[in-house]
Order: sequence, then structure tokens, then C-alpha cells
Amino acid sequence: MILGKLLYPQWPIVTSFLTRLPLGKLSIDVRSNRGMSTSGTNHSFKKCPSFGFLFDIDGVFLRGHHPLPAGAEALKRLTDDRGRFIVPTVFVTNAGNALRREKAAFLSEVFGVKISADQIIMAHSPFSMFRQYHDRHFLVSGQGPATEIAESIGFTNVITVAQLRDRFPSLDMVDMSRRKAERIHFEHDFEKIEGVLLLGEPINWESSLQLVTDVLMTDGQPTHRPTVMPWPHLPVLACNMDLLWMAEAPLPRFGHGTFLLCLETLYKKLTGNELVYSALVGKPSEATYHHAEFCLTQQARQMGRVDGPVTRIYAVGDNPDTDVFGANLYDIYLQQKSLIRPNKLPSPIAKENIEIHTALTAGATSEIPKLLHHKPVTHDVQDIVDELGPSEHDENLAETCVSILVESGVYSAVQQQQEETQQLSYQHRDFHEQHQLVSDLTKPRFVCKNILEAVDLVYQLERFLVKA
Repeated sequence: MILGKLLYPQWPIVTSFLTRLPLGKLSIDVRSNRGMSTSGTNHSFKKCPSFGFLFDIDGVFLRGHHPLPAGAEALKRLTDDRGRFIVPTVFVTNAGNALRREKAAFLSEVFGVKISADQIIMAHSPFSMFRQYHDRHFLVSGQGPATEIAESIGFTNVITVAQLRDRFPSLDMVDMSRRKAERIHFEHDFEKIEGVLLLGEPINWESSLQLVTDVLMTDGQPTHRPTVMPWPHLPVLACNMDLLWMAEAPLPRFGHGTFLLCLETLYKKLTGNELVYSALVGKPSEATYHHAEFCLTQQARQMGRVDGPVTRIYAVGDNPDTDVFGANLYDIYLQQKSLIRPNKLPSPIAKENIEIHTALTAGATSEIPKLLHHKPVTHDVQDIVDELGPSEHDENLAETCVSILVESGVYSAVQQQQEETQQLSYQHRDFHEQHQLVSDLTKPRFVCKNILEAVDLVYQLERFLVKA
């Protein structure tokens, strides 16, 4: 039985993606250890290992709200007889419509394993570092407890799309039941909106598309008709760029990336200008992976690892365009970081990146300058990592981030072949434009049938022994 396909057989990873072997070059049987190149000694299950996992959730452990059998079995491999994790593990999801503690509680209940909020990274988590926006009046789009989510990441003055619609019903005219015969008198004392926060796909897309566009085209005053189209428009902060995600249906469902595509298209059509993001986070943004790595290191220390950081990260997901792309992008960052000379001073860009990391790891207690305004977080990542010098804030950096794709969710070999033949791209506009090596970055190092096979593969690669 083939449990894993080794796509790039060099180990450890030290070369660029352009020099790696093509997809499906070598298959391996991880149970017999044939065709593998591994090193190191066997690990005791009682000792905290030098590697860790970053797991996607939807399409890996769950299909909608239903657990996948392989997910339950994988968690048994990852925990001891008392339900404690034996390998540093963080769940990194692009979902943005729930609180971390809620997601942790749900997973704990479904799988019968204690998962803490500290092990959960939501798509919106990195927004806690953008303190310059926290006290501004922001319009929030999403579903679930949107106001509470915004407040949990530092925003203090928000109004949701639903609240704005209820206050000014005539702004949202698609739903006939909301139309009123009497004339609506707008409130002229309404506080000007100063930015837009997009947490995830809304329930009523037409309402969010209409009202967000109104706010951008009126410079935050949707009760007034502008005499001049404002430019640049108000800050737009968005997370979760997944065009598709896997639920119970046979085909993947539209994700927040699809909503963003609609919003970008409408804004361009109506104004002639491109919609520009002040921040675009969640996978595949390396800021999210940087934060996830810090969480892994903290967990490893709590598990008793004192001889350095987690050195190898295994990122497992079902979406080549976000999970694999993000892991490979972060691996480039780590490889470039390892080549920096110890005595090289950091450039201003490097200092800014260090400050980003400091804010993430300190819970956004540091004062953060205006970060990459009107550019995605990953803009010019090569320039950033090439110039990044040594810093005590980066002591937790791993040696490599290994991408593993599982076939239990979005990914389909037939669809992947069709995309490559037709040169389709499901990447978000900004990431696709900024990274010309997208076709290489979406290719994983390993492909496994499901999450259980992925965990077994890593245990074989690491020679990590657990109780039978």
C-alpha cells in the first residue's frame, strides 16, 4: 500500500523549487521504509520531538461539520493515553467566522481530544497587529459573531453590514421584503466609516457587496452622494483568500476568495480603479505561517523541549492554492533566512518584518507602523527575506517547512491536470501577480490519501516511535 508520494526527494530541503523534481517523480511505502532517505535517531514518544505539525481543518479533519474517519485516527497517533499531544500541533484554518475558543471547543467535542484555543489560528488572527486601525470606525462583513470577533482582535468601534442595513434600509434593495413604501430620512449625524474589515463570506452576498461598495465610493458616508470619486479609497483589510473550500457536497463550495473576486470586479467596473487592500492575511500569507511557527515553538517549550526551536514544520492541507502555496512560500522564506550572514545588519524592510513578528508574538502590544499599505502582506517577499538580518525576535525560526497535500478535500488529480492544461489559476489576484512561480509553489513535496497517511509518513521520515 502506497501511503505517500515523494514529490521532491532531496532531504533536507536546501534547494529552490525550480530545481526540484516534477510532480509524482517517486513513490514511497512509508511502512517498509523503501525508497526513502531519512536520517537521525529514533525518538521516544516521551520526549518532545524537534518537528511539528500545521494542520488545515476543512477537507482534512472535517467535511462541513462531519468528522472524517482518518482525522479521528490521526489524532490518536498525535496524542498519548491521557489525550495529551506528543507532537507540537497547531491548526491553521482560513475560516474567519468564529472565535478561536469556539473552534477549539467544537473540534474537542467532535474528536474527543482536548484542543486548546492556543492551538487554533484563524484567518483573522494576524489583524491583532494592525493597531493603527483598531480605534477607527470600521464596517465589518462576515457571519457569526462578527462584532465579537472584531473586538477579540483589537477593534473597538465597529458596525456590521446587518446593522448598517437595518439603520438605512433603502441602501439594500435586492430583497423585496426589506423595501418600505415610506421615504427614508437619512441620519446626517451618522459617524463616518473609516475602513472595511472583511472577515469571511457573508450570508447575504448582495447586501455586503452593495453596502461595502457604497462605503468605498462615498468615502465612508453612504448617506451622501459624492461629487468626486474618492481616491485612494478607505483602508480595506481582508482575510481568507480561498476561492473554494470542501464541505459535504461532491464539488468544492465558494469561499471568501470568491466573494473578494466579486467585490473587486464590481468596484473596478463601477469606478475604473482597482480595489486595493491595506492588508491581506490568512493562508497563504507568510505572516500567518510566521505566527503559527511561534505558536508551535511555545507549545514545544511547554512540552519540555529546551534544546532549541522546532526545526522542521510539516504543513498539511487539502488546497494547493492556499495550503501548499503558503507552506512552500514560507519554506522559501526560511531557506533564504538560513543563508543570511550573521554579521549583516537588517535593512529598514527587515526591521519592519521583525516588528511584524514582534507584534504577533507579543499579542500586538508593540506599536506597529503602517504596514505594507496598499500592498499584500507577501509583497516582494524575496526582497524582505534576502535582507533580513539576525534578530533575537527570530530565534524560533525553523529550518524548513514541508508541504503535504491530502486528497480528502479540495484537491482532485483530474481537476489539477485540467487546470495545468488550461493554465487556470485559483490564486487570489494579488498573490498571483506578485509571484511568478505560482505553478511551482502550488506543487507539494508529498501527496497522501488522507491525514492519517500524512501523519504516518512524517513519523517514518522522522523515525518517531509511538506506542502501538
